[in-house]
Amino acid sequence: MPTLSPNPALAAMMSMEKSMITLALFVRLEAKPGKEEDVRKFLDAGLSMANQEETTPIWFALRLGPTTFGIFDAFNDEAGRQAHLNGPIAQALMAHASDLLSQPPSIEQIEVLGLKNAV
Repeated sequence: MPTLSPNPALAAMMSMEKSMITLALFVRLEAKPGKEEDVRKFLDAGLSMANQEETTPIWFALRLGPTTFGIFDAFNDEAGRQAHLNGPIAQALMAHASDLLSQPPSIEQIEVLGLKNAV
């Protein structure tokens, strides 16, 4: 009896369901005057830390305006989000916030309703 090969599209869809991105964080950072470049450098360093976090599949560093920056990251589950919130990036951010930021970071926990990932 011949063996049936799995349908690649169906296999990809089933894999996506297992690792569905459902939760995220949006962090808004307002740099102190003259600290914009330092915040940008901090976010550059954050990328290398984020690349080491297995439970953070999506991480963006953003520049929203001349002094306004952001971080958007997304997770498969609440455990991943909490691991990130207690991880090295969050610890470094809180350790340097008073030096770099004009106000405490605004951290919003959000729900992902849809995602297109063409990569």
